[in-house]
Amino acid sequence: MTDRACIACSKNSPHVLRFEVNGCEIWQCERCGLGHAEASSFDPKSYYTADYFSGSRADGYSDYLSAEPVLRREFARSVDFVRRFVRSGRVLDLGCAYGFFLKEAQSHFEVFGIELAEHAAASCREAGLNVLSGVANESNMKRIGEVDVITMFDVIEHLPQPREVLAVCYRYLKPGGIIVITTGDFASIAARWAGARWRLMTPPQHLWYFTKESLRRMSGQFALSMECFDYPAKRVPLSLIVFQLQRMLGMRGSPLTAAGRIGISVNLFDAMRVVLRKGAP
Repeated sequence: MTDRACIACSKNSPHVLRFEVNGCEIWQCERCGLGHAEASSFDPKSYYTADYFSGSRADGYSDYLSAEPVLRREFARSVDFVRRFVRSGRVLDLGCAYGFFLKEAQSHFEVFGIELAEHAAASCREAGLNVLSGVANESNMKRIGEVDVITMFDVIEHLPQPREVLAVCYRYLKPGGIIVITTGDFASIAARWAGARWRLMTPPQHLWYFTKESLRRMSGQFALSMECFDYPAKRVPLSLIVFQLQRMLGMRGSPLTAAGRIGISVNLFDAMRVVLRKGAP
């Protein structure tokens, strides 16, 4: 055990070395439960390319594009969920990939996206979507302007500096607006039981392992209140399920394009969804 800086607690706190996975040490804050992978040499821009979405990365997607019908049905449900809190306005999806959520949301919202993978961002623009290449920094956020909703679906765990991203999101979120985050729950029964073999324990792709308490503490630094917390079931392409099982078993296989069109409802209660609300002025 050693004292280390915790971005959620916003101060030094006792940390325990939990595992070493893929050459990365996984440290966990004893106060809030936040886990962090030590991966200083990891370069997200060179990692998140078209290969990440096409089966060439063991911890990526089997064939993201072929699973579009299944993914869009799931994202349509996400749009319905968002509209329980904000009915209309401007929506920004961070890490929007090929824009499937934006395509579902554009019938109710004015939509924007930011995507690091250039191939995916370019594909969005070809489809007529307002998507910027890169990351959620001050420059890109200024080009988009203030928004009513910011979504981060399975994104925050990938960010080298999630607290800084949350800070810039807060600045460009309108009063009364919301941030919707989905990510793994490091405090879940599945995560604690599986340990280093947890399905979401995939450093350096996943750099952070959040808990409800760590998200509450980090968002509280920006006067964001946690308005909703749940473990939603998710319709997942069969191709991704098989692909992840192959990775966990140390096997490699070809992308299962046909299986990408089959969706299976899954809920292991180890993936949480939170809604953070910015207070009115």
